[in-house]
Amino acid sequence: MKKVGFTETILRDANQSLVATRLPYEKFEGILETMDKAGFYSVECWGGATFDVCLRFLNEDPWERLRKIRARMPNTKLQMLLRGQNILGYKHYSDDVVRRFVRAAVKNGIDIIRIFDALNDLDNLKVAIEETVASGAMASGAISYTTSPVHTLDKYVAMVKEMKQMGVGSICIKDMAGILSPQAAYDLVSAIKDAVDLPLVMHTHCTTGLAFMTYLKAIEAGADVIDTAISPFSGGTSQPATETLNYSLRELGYDTGLDEAVLYQMADYFKPIRAEYLADGTLNPISMATDTQCLNYQIPGGMLSNLLSQLKMMNALDKFDEALLETPRVRKDMGYPPLVTPTSQLVGTQAVQNVLAGERYKNVGAEMKAYCRGEYGKTPAPIDPEVKAKILGDEQPIQGRYAATLPADTFEKAQAQLGADARCEEDVLSYIAFPQVAESFFEKRREAEEKKVRYSIQEI
Repeated sequence: MKKVGFTETILRDANQSLVATRLPYEKFEGILETMDKAGFYSVECWGGATFDVCLRFLNEDPWERLRKIRARMPNTKLQMLLRGQNILGYKHYSDDVVRRFVRAAVKNGIDIIRIFDALNDLDNLKVAIEETVASGAMASGAISYTTSPVHTLDKYVAMVKEMKQMGVGSICIKDMAGILSPQAAYDLVSAIKDAVDLPLVMHTHCTTGLAFMTYLKAIEAGADVIDTAISPFSGGTSQPATETLNYSLRELGYDTGLDEAVLYQMADYFKPIRAEYLADGTLNPISMATDTQCLNYQIPGGMLSNLLSQLKMMNALDKFDEALLETPRVRKDMGYPPLVTPTSQLVGTQAVQNVLAGERYKNVGAEMKAYCRGEYGKTPAPIDPEVKAKILGDEQPIQGRYAATLPADTFEKAQAQLGADARCEEDVLSYIAFPQVAESFFEKRREAEEKKVRYSIQEI
């Protein structure tokens, strides 16, 4: 009987896709020990947007959050999502910082690091993969799946072969937008399994309604693990429901290794949390809908919720459909990047700017200029020369690997700048990833501690 493993995404991608990662630790703490008994292949609980959101909106130390999860889930492999040379931020960092961050993640409890690059530029994966393996964790090399005239089956297979040489312990097909069709999944999984002898993980979203069918065909072709979300946070821009796929696969004769009773306890636990987020508007009904137009504009779940948030903040929700149509045009201009963080934000923000300004590329942010300079790596196809010229003017693009040009003493400088706020290596890494956000968090932490001391003195 073939075994199919399950990676549960409720603690990371499911809530990132549906509620912009606004799930604080206190809301899921009570179910962690139960989840630990479910029999998951892994639980994705960290990385992606969780790091930024913990510091920026939830007033949580992301490292402490990870340690708490680890303490309550000793029997389950904990997994994170890492953006290669971008780590968890939105720009490239020096090799030294990447290595330090990976070591710290493993030290604090991570077992599996899924490593991807928004452009599928393998030069941006190399250092993170090397350090993950050296730290004793599993590096899962991810393909950022997309379709375009330049993304072919042969290119994906060549990428996988190179990732195996780099030392990855598994391969992940990361379908951020839910656009991988059942037949395409069967063909891609078959080709990868023929090319390399490694476990293969399938990741998709329900955005277009294809996900359940795609998973079944992928498993039929030899996929070993699938990403799912417990039912209250499944569907829409999230992953397919864990319980549904467990039930279906067992009926088809597969061994999932999951405890059904535990899954239903998890579902019961998260139902009132979902109801709360629906009531206060955090969970937008649009994120729960099936949107077949995504097959054209390829917007992933997290990007869709961020796009809605951007337009809402600007009182321009009426421009939503127009922004969706503009997104694939910008993507084509930018050399067909896969739409995943940070390129999804770059392309989405630019599409919104183009629509609001009424003129394409009239307003261009610093990040988009950096992209055009080559600071994010090699684009799958050349950037449209006219657009590039309009954005960069006379400025010349970077030659070679951008990370190699970054100073090696970033960590030491950040440590010195932080002074007393740098209580540990993890604080410095938080500051490097998100300087202003981390400073604000450290200030709140300091004020809370001082307040606690004052109350203690008063009680004495």
